[in-house]
Amino acid sequence: MEKRRLGRTGHLSTVAIFGAAAFWDVDQSEVDQIMELLISHGINHIDVAPSYGQAEVRLGPWLSRERDRFFVGCKTMQRSKEGASMEMHQSLDRLHIDHFDLYQIHAVTNLDELDAVTRPGGALEAIIEARVAGLTRAIGITGHGVDAPELFLEAIRRFDFDTVLFPLNFIQYRAPSFRSNSEALIQQCREKDVGTMVIKSITKGPWGKKEKTYNTWYEPFSAVEHIQAAVNFVLSQDVTGLCTAGDTSLLPAVLGACENYQGLNQAEQEKMISRARNYEPLFT
Repeated sequence: MEKRRLGRTGHLSTVAIFGAAAFWDVDQSEVDQIMELLISHGINHIDVAPSYGQAEVRLGPWLSRERDRFFVGCKTMQRSKEGASMEMHQSLDRLHIDHFDLYQIHAVTNLDELDAVTRPGGALEAIIEARVAGLTRAIGITGHGVDAPELFLEAIRRFDFDTVLFPLNFIQYRAPSFRSNSEALIQQCREKDVGTMVIKSITKGPWGKKEKTYNTWYEPFSAVEHIQAAVNFVLSQDVTGLCTAGDTSLLPAVLGACENYQGLNQAEQEKMISRARNYEPLFT
């Protein structure tokens, strides 16, 4: 599988980054099977958070013996220095490791939250101190929603984050402001050598009143050819990689699509974006 440099971290991440939200509520035997699958595909980057149900506890036995195999990124939704520090240490204990490769301020969705985490006494202060102490090597920020690209342009102006993680897919790109802000963010990250990770890459749209057939809070594409097209679009952007969807049943198709990725030229990308009129964007 192709590897791309995660900005100034220097890590060559597989373009498929395992999203451990898929371990939200699965037993250890299924986790063991999935971890063997990831290793067989050469996946070398895991994204996890304490808000992902049982994920940290399930990953712990694996990371205790396979730590050197994986770049480990974790997150906190705490907004205060004290809360973020406490949550970081809890995650280290659950994961049976002594440091993170990346620790991220999670789910920052508006300016008020960005203000809260970057002010004195905010979560960022705790993570900076943790980096000095060797508990994390890099610092990132993550978020969802239509405002994430514009918000993170402001975030990287305020602090020299090592990575950003935000939503991107061909359907969302049909919104002109989202697309222009995303392109501006990707360009700024390129210039500042900031690693860029994508979520919601295979999103088809909101569930609405439909029956939920996958453990994802959005409706995903499920046909192999549709997953392949969505992955091709995302990886054709100047990003490091994409986080796999939060349902283990989708993982084989997403891994396969990342391995079979074929870059799209600009005309092919525009054609996909034009087809997005047939879908409802997840974020409006």
